[in-house]
Amino acid sequence: MVDKDDAKDLIDRARRWLAEDPDPDTRAELSALLDAEDLDALRDRFAGLLRFGTAGLRGELGAGPSRMNRAVVIRAAAGLAAFLREHGKGDGLVVVGYDARHKSADFARDTAAVLTGAGLRAAVLPRPLPTPVLAFAIGHLGAVAGVEVTASHNPPRDNGYKVYLGFGYPEPGEGAGAQIVAPADAEIAAGIEAIDALAEVPRTEEGWTVLGDDVLQAYVERAVSVLSPGSPRTARVVHTALHGVGTQTVTAAFARAGFPAPVPVAEQAAPDPDFPTVAFPNPEEPGAMDLAFATARAHEGVDLVVANDPDADRCAVAVPDASAAAGWRMLTGDEVGALLATHLLRRGERGVFAESIVSSTLLGTLARAAGVPHAETLTGFKWISRVPGLRYGYEEALGYCVDPEGVRDKDGITAALLVTEFASVLKEEGRTLSDALDDLARAHGLHATAQLSARVSDLSLIPAAMDRLRQSPPERLAGLAVTAADDLALPKDGLPPTDGLRYTLGGPAPDGVTPPAGGNTSAPEGVRGRVVVRPSGTEPKLKCYLEIVLPAGLPVAEARERAAALLAELKRDVGQAAGV
Repeated sequence: MVDKDDAKDLIDRARRWLAEDPDPDTRAELSALLDAEDLDALRDRFAGLLRFGTAGLRGELGAGPSRMNRAVVIRAAAGLAAFLREHGKGDGLVVVGYDARHKSADFARDTAAVLTGAGLRAAVLPRPLPTPVLAFAIGHLGAVAGVEVTASHNPPRDNGYKVYLGFGYPEPGEGAGAQIVAPADAEIAAGIEAIDALAEVPRTEEGWTVLGDDVLQAYVERAVSVLSPGSPRTARVVHTALHGVGTQTVTAAFARAGFPAPVPVAEQAAPDPDFPTVAFPNPEEPGAMDLAFATARAHEGVDLVVANDPDADRCAVAVPDASAAAGWRMLTGDEVGALLATHLLRRGERGVFAESIVSSTLLGTLARAAGVPHAETLTGFKWISRVPGLRYGYEEALGYCVDPEGVRDKDGITAALLVTEFASVLKEEGRTLSDALDDLARAHGLHATAQLSARVSDLSLIPAAMDRLRQSPPERLAGLAVTAADDLALPKDGLPPTDGLRYTLGGPAPDGVTPPAGGNTSAPEGVRGRVVVRPSGTEPKLKCYLEIVLPAGLPVAEARERAAALLAELKRDVGQAAGV
């Protein structure tokens, strides 16, 4: 039975929220719930304020403090303004960008109104544009901060709010134009929580600047500069924006670079916030690339398929493969990461090559072989972008930073340009990206990666799985001994603490441990592996990152077959150990 006092308190809170909600759509939603006395739905929307963290805000659209809506965004913008004033940037410029999702333009306008009302100078990008354009504009315009309204590759019902700083914080001079990290997130969150009522937040009806296309043109010019002067520009590409905002910018960049015009996936080229042709607007999701592959099959002479996620900060690549059912094979993020690194190293680029701890160990091998520094960070470009001396950074989730001086974040457009340049260079040599991957396997051993991702409806299942692994860590996985088990919640390798577990596989078994019945006993000598388990920072998922490394010298086809079998066994064993 529902406690009457609790129900009354809930209804009173909902009515107070309704009284100051500036959006007629969410007002209508909340009024209907109150009229119906739908206490369950009200509890869901008033379970607490949507948490502001290092990813900013991200959540389902709807009424109430637990949803993404104009009232929540106004508070977030006020918290950011208070943070900037506290750090002596109260009269600085803040650039605001937005994608084409539902309510994105409204959230951008509300942000500009709050920032202007707080005494800051706000400049809004001229229309829905890729997130990398916003990240570029911060440095290009000398802004003290930037806001991007986007939920990236989340489902259609979601939206989000990502904050960048144009000055070094917490480390002076580091991370300018990068996403926020602690303690900035906590300081902004404190500013948000200090707001009692929206009436306290000054907002203007005008006074901010709407930028022109010159900022976009400057971004395109900078993006094309990642290419080598005089390099081949012959590779033909099929491109999909997955109903996001990437098509026009990618087309302009490819034209400026002198590549053949990308063949668009017509059904997915225009922005559509409902993402009608895909279950999830993420190139990694099953079926998301089907229309792109069909387009590629319908056009002669296509060398690769390139996909951006809806805000175009990620880049997926597929290559022809006669053995695949679709005739095309999606490369993993780690494979693309290794190809881009190989191309940059072949060009003689120097500086730090960095990756997140969940990405393949191959990058470290390539860096050591080339005599360049290598660094590992926690997951996310908010960490990768802060590596001192960064020349190249990537993470396995299709994120690549190939021009850190121009865009200190992942950028799916410059990555698309660079991988197409490498494909063009190889094409002139009569070779392909697949050939380059085979070369890497022969020279450095085959590094094969996969992911086990468990989406949950009950969020309590994620900490339960992490507790289970901490209490009963596995001793063997895929028949390989677990030779090291690191709890990343404790300081390790200079990394800040994070909720994660890392297992190193291979080598002799610990004393007294024998392989379980039915365990793999056919792995080739010298095989290694690694598993990292962590909760997703943006979705209700437990993510397990798997890697198998087979030694150099094996025939590549045989190595790939063995690695696939070991990864399948590893996925099964990790799932059982985590209880997912």
